[in-house]
Amino acid sequence: MPRLRLALNQIDCCVGDLAGNAESMVRRTRHAAGQGAHLIAFPEMVLTGYPVEDLALRSSFVEASRAALHALAARLADEGLGDIPVVVGYLDRCEEAEPRYGQPAGAPRNAAAVLCRGTVALSFAKHHLPNYGVFDEFRYFVPGGTLPVVRVHGVDVALAICEDLWQDGGRVPAARSAGAGLLVSVNASPYERNKDDTRLELVRRRAREAGCTTAYLAMCGAQDDLVFDGDSIVVDRDGGVLARAPQFEECCVVLDLDLPAAAPEPPSGVVDDGLRIEHVVLTPDPLPDDAPGGTGGTTVPGAPGGQARRLEDDEEVYGALVLGLRAYAAKNGFRSVLLGLSGGIDSALVAVLACDALGAEHVYGVSMPSRYSSEHSKEDAAELARRTGLRLRTVPIAPMFDAYLGSLELTGVAEENLQARLRGTTLMALSNQEGHLVLAPGNKSELACGYSTLYGDAVGGFGPIKDVYKSDVFRLARWRNRSAADHGRTPPIPENSLTKPPSAELRPGQVDTDSLPDYGLLDAILELYVDRDQGREQIVARGYEDELVVRVLRMVDAAEYKRRQYPPGTKISAKGFGKDRRLPVTNHWRESV
Repeated sequence: MPRLRLALNQIDCCVGDLAGNAESMVRRTRHAAGQGAHLIAFPEMVLTGYPVEDLALRSSFVEASRAALHALAARLADEGLGDIPVVVGYLDRCEEAEPRYGQPAGAPRNAAAVLCRGTVALSFAKHHLPNYGVFDEFRYFVPGGTLPVVRVHGVDVALAICEDLWQDGGRVPAARSAGAGLLVSVNASPYERNKDDTRLELVRRRAREAGCTTAYLAMCGAQDDLVFDGDSIVVDRDGGVLARAPQFEECCVVLDLDLPAAAPEPPSGVVDDGLRIEHVVLTPDPLPDDAPGGTGGTTVPGAPGGQARRLEDDEEVYGALVLGLRAYAAKNGFRSVLLGLSGGIDSALVAVLACDALGAEHVYGVSMPSRYSSEHSKEDAAELARRTGLRLRTVPIAPMFDAYLGSLELTGVAEENLQARLRGTTLMALSNQEGHLVLAPGNKSELACGYSTLYGDAVGGFGPIKDVYKSDVFRLARWRNRSAADHGRTPPIPENSLTKPPSAELRPGQVDTDSLPDYGLLDAILELYVDRDQGREQIVARGYEDELVVRVLRMVDAAEYKRRQYPPGTKISAKGFGKDRRLPVTNHWRESV
């Protein structure tokens, strides 16, 4: 039985940075070659970054991607790496497609190629195109119609791209029909809570359907509001796990696979879903038993047994939030962040996330007390800064507030919101002056109900906890403190921030429950309405009071215009605000009528 050493590069990339992404692949190919790899793979669209969105419709970008692919193939050969097949995701176009209505302009393709001996030995496009959630691939791409198979050291390796595994049919059963000994799928599948469990069961099921060992290579990093958590998986034909990479860490998984020898006659013809087999022989003969190469076995960094430690739920979500913030700041040229510190739980969690993502020396906090700020809130902000080491300054807004009230006769909500807007203006002024990225501390509960002030606490360039309900904010904060204590370090978030009633402190004695239901109850209703698209009757049928449901749904429906103006933030749920949930601002339909 032939043995194949497979190297899976679970890495990050940056949209549009063709040169930087190519350089990263050269470096990592060199490393994998040093480990004795016979076949090296990189994630979906790694050359261009993913998702490219409307860049796919720009012909200049498509051509730049194609040129960069050929340049990469030539460079690998020039550096003595050309004899090892390398699978690379990139943006291509269908040369045979004729322009027609309903087809993306230029017929772009979400594609991958096998580079070998200085050339593109084979290229193919994603067959199943996702068009749900954050995906718009019907808008951007035309599907592929082949089953790509490459013969490497006597083993037929079938190839697929992401959704080709997530949807039934297509390349998975076609791999069985073609007699493949290995199925390799390159992916850029965004993170959401509990997806790791779904992913594992998916790969196991597809391996059994394909009748061969299956490798699922995932991207690891972040792009705008999406996080890619890695968690690459290799299973045998019966679904047994052979290797599993860590989440939220770039790495190279190298493993030896004993695989069935390819049939003497290469597969050909049309198989499942009308896919035409495209077979390329790269290295026809199996390696001799005494062939040199690496250390043998399975190498997963940080996992001596070949399977990385699984993260508990809160640790996983926290890791996604840290990675999302770190990547957004770095890829957009920010070395430091700035946020208002009120002493409350939201700003405390965002500050600690920022310290973990960028280092405390790159986190700048501003305390902006008003006449309504309590002493304990000011003390809690100072204590947070002391515990984390972030840089804190105090800018009282009372003089600005009094100046405005001297010119404008404001009362009630207008007076309250003025305070928030003065704080927002202060933060943006400091950002302009000093070059920091302003972080908005709003959570998903507040965004859902419109419990925020436009151009006030909603200002910023990124919202790290935008997709985190308030109940989860408390739970993540407690987990972070517990984790610190378990490792012998000072819990970063003051206990008072965790235990005092949440308050915007815009008027005397104000607490959030003056305007909102209890967060535990509120979040349960929001999760049903926002995340699961359940209506009033369905929610009430679950035992919630009709009057309360009507009140919550009205708040959510009325706040769409605010959400449209909120900055991007890390997506961790199955349905975050933004691309996942698209509703008109002008909308007279109400579930609560």
